[in-house]
Amino acid sequence: MNAQELIQKHKLLECIQCGMCTGSCPVARKANLNIRRYMREVAIGGKATVHPENELWSCTTCATCELRCPKELSPYSFLLDIRSIAVEEGKIATTLRDALESIFKNGNPWGRIRGKRSEWAEGLNVKHVSQGTEILYFVGCTAAYDPRVQEVSRSLVKCFETAGVDFGILGEEESCCGSEVYGMGEKGLFEYVVEENMKLFNKYNIKRIVTSCPHGFHSFKNRYGEINFEVQHHTQLLASLIDDGKLKLSKELNKTIIYHDPCYLGKQNNIYDEPRRILENIPGVKLVEFDRSRERSLCCEGGGGRMWIDIPGERLAEIRVKDAVEAEAEIIATACPFCLLTIEDAVKTTGHEEKIQVMDITEILSQTI
Repeated sequence: MNAQELIQKHKLLECIQCGMCTGSCPVARKANLNIRRYMREVAIGGKATVHPENELWSCTTCATCELRCPKELSPYSFLLDIRSIAVEEGKIATTLRDALESIFKNGNPWGRIRGKRSEWAEGLNVKHVSQGTEILYFVGCTAAYDPRVQEVSRSLVKCFETAGVDFGILGEEESCCGSEVYGMGEKGLFEYVVEENMKLFNKYNIKRIVTSCPHGFHSFKNRYGEINFEVQHHTQLLASLIDDGKLKLSKELNKTIIYHDPCYLGKQNNIYDEPRRILENIPGVKLVEFDRSRERSLCCEGGGGRMWIDIPGERLAEIRVKDAVEAEAEIIATACPFCLLTIEDAVKTTGHEEKIQVMDITEILSQTI
C-alpha cells in the first residue's frame, strides 16, 4: 500500500493535527509512539515510513485514539497498515514472526500442536458440535492452551451445564480466530484464517457462537464481513442467564471486587454493563470501580500482538494493579484471557500476591452457583 492509498483510505487530509490521538495513547510516552506525526508524514511528505520496532509494535490496538479523535478517524487502523508494510518488507520481530508461522501451521500462535487443543476438556462431558448443539463455544487459542486460562474454560463449562445450555466445541478442528494476525498487520494470513473458519462454521451449520475472548468476539462480529451466525461474548450470555433465572447464584462471596474493562469488550464493542451486572448479582460482593473505567479504562497492554513482543518500561498492567490495591479491592475481575495473564503477572512483579488476586468473571461465578 503506497502513501496515496493510505491518505485516501484513512482520510489523512482530514486530520487537524490536534494531537488527541497521541495525547490519549496509553503507551505513547513509554514507547515514543507519535501516531499524529506518522499520519502527518504520510499526508504531507507522501511517504509511508516503517518506524523503529519499539514504536511501531508498541500499539496495543486498544482504540482509545479512535474514540477520542474529533474527526472520527481511526489512527490505530492506519498504524496497522504501516505494520502490514513492515511485514511485507520482513521488518518484524522474530517472536512475532514465529507466532504468525505457528498460526499458519498449527492454528494457534503459541507453538502448540493441534492435537493438544482439547486437553483442557479432559474429564468434562463436553460434546462436539457435530452432535447437533444450539451453541458453538469457540474456546480460542489462549483459553485452550494456556494452563492458567484453561481454568476459565472449565469454569464456563460448569456455568453452562448448571444453566442447561446446549453447547458444543470444535475440538481439534478449532483454529485461531485471526484477531492477533490482523493486529500484527498480516492481512493475507488473516484472510486465509477467515476463509478456513467460515468453511468450518458452514460445515456444521453454526448459527450461534459464544467466545471466552473479546478478541475473538470482535473479529467474528466486526472483521469477518458478512456472517450468517450470531456471536456473543460469554459475559453477555451469562448475564442473560442470570436475568432469566436459569443461573442461580446461591453461595455468598464476601469479597471486594474491582472490574477491569477489557479494551476489545468495552472500547471496541461498548459492552460495559453485562459484566458488572453479573458481579452485582453475586451475594456478598462489594463492587468498586477504577478511577479509569469503562471508556476511560487503562489497557492491560496485551492486544495487537503485544503478547509476543515486549516493549521496555513500566507495564500498564502494573499501574492497574497498584490502582486496584489503592481501591482496597481483594479481587481484580476481568473477562479477557490477555488481561487475565498480563494483570496476574503484574501482581507478581509489583509484589502484591498476598493482597490481591486476578480472576475471570466465569471463575468467580463458578464458585457461587
